Amino acid sequence: MNRPVVCIVGRPNVGKSTLFNRIVGRRIAITEDNPGVTRDRIYSEAEWLNRYFILIDTGGLEPESEEIIPLNIRRQAEVAIDTADVILFVVDGIDGVTTTDIEIASILRRSGKEVLLVCNKIDTHKTPDAIFEFYELGVGEPIVISAEQGLGIGDLLDEVIEHFPEDKDTDYEEDIIKVSVIGKPNVGKSSLINNILGEERVIVTNIPGTTRDAIDTYFTYDDEKYVFIDTAGLRRKRSIYENVERYSVVRTLAAIDRSDLCILVIDGTEGVTEQDTKIAGYAHENGKGIIIAVNKWDIVDKETNTYWEFEKDIRNKLGFIVYAPIVFISAKTGRRVNKLLELIKVVNNNYNLRISTGVLNDIINEAVILNQPPSDKGVRLKIYYGTQVSVRPPKFVVFINKRELMHFSYQRYLENQIRQYFGFEGVPIRFEFREKGD
Repeated sequence: MNRPVVCIVGRPNVGKSTLFNRIVGRRIAITEDNPGVTRDRIYSEAEWLNRYFILIDTGGLEPESEEIIPLNIRRQAEVAIDTADVILFVVDGIDGVTTTDIEIASILRRSGKEVLLVCNKIDTHKTPDAIFEFYELGVGEPIVISAEQGLGIGDLLDEVIEHFPEDKDTDYEEDIIKVSVIGKPNVGKSSLINNILGEERVIVTNIPGTTRDAIDTYFTYDDEKYVFIDTAGLRRKRSIYENVERYSVVRTLAAIDRSDLCILVIDGTEGVTEQDTKIAGYAHENGKGIIIAVNKWDIVDKETNTYWEFEKDIRNKLGFIVYAPIVFISAKTGRRVNKLLELIKVVNNNYNLRISTGVLNDIINEAVILNQPPSDKGVRLKIYYGTQVSVRPPKFVVFINKRELMHFSYQRYLENQIRQYFGFEGVPIRFEFREKGD
């Protein structure tokens, strides 16, 4: 899974995000509010003709003045250039060549990377004569598209995959369990991975961002294939001064996006922090399996109830992931690391667990008998039947008479009843309630 990386660059308002969404095949908001975390959504896996690659969308490159590109904007360009195997340099076919385009082109030419010049906003199959002025940018022949209308996208992607390096893997692999190791800086994430591997070994995959942030390491355990994704730690927002570090934060969130399971590493000497809560919230909202690993337990001063008090504190502060198992480890000594590996297998199995419709409805019917559904103004909630519609994470569709009557507390009760029979340890459960006839 050493994927080719395709990076979209260009000045603001040339249609980079529209092109990104068009290639990915679905609308992805570039700015998205998540629990405690506001981020730029600039990362996705994409596919063309059964060849898979990583696509990123950068922020608009906009000079502070007509003379120079400010340092922070230049850094954005450098991040894109350093990361990418193929760069899509998007320009506005209506506006023509601008000073900013010329400055960006100069940077790209010096990079030595494969650059494709993408002339956007041409909503016609006939190439206008004005397009030829873009040759002066010196980055090759303009490829004419309309990201909004979808014109020319296939031809562009044909050209993109022709420029993939031969040593990159573009095949689809579904039997690899992707595990991101997440947490704030200096909690022992890299040490944990090195301990699992039994040696100091780093295998670098060019995941979008700087070369310093996300590292993929492949590992086989009990005939299961894994890729561990070591991420840069999330810092407090006020501590993020430079764009490079901002990209590290985005890369951490991107690593969660492409993972199946997350190991949230907490420093046992500090306890749960605000950053831990934010990153756990993001993993939960995105439906990832979660294991909480309390590291550095070997150096924690312990008394009779230290273990139970620490676990209670975690459950209080991370109550929204009460389903996540907790393991106390030492990445330095290897204590309970094997237990962590066993938990990964368990959580992954739960992530893919499917309940038959008959069994699910037996559980629901029993739950209704034990605890009557709520009512409002003489109308009682009726649950007709439910079915599991997907896994990774498990999602259940439940047909009812009226959505407004399904209180959150009763939904949680149904979830607890399902967990009582099937556990789903480490896995969030999703519900969708539909009125009969929807």
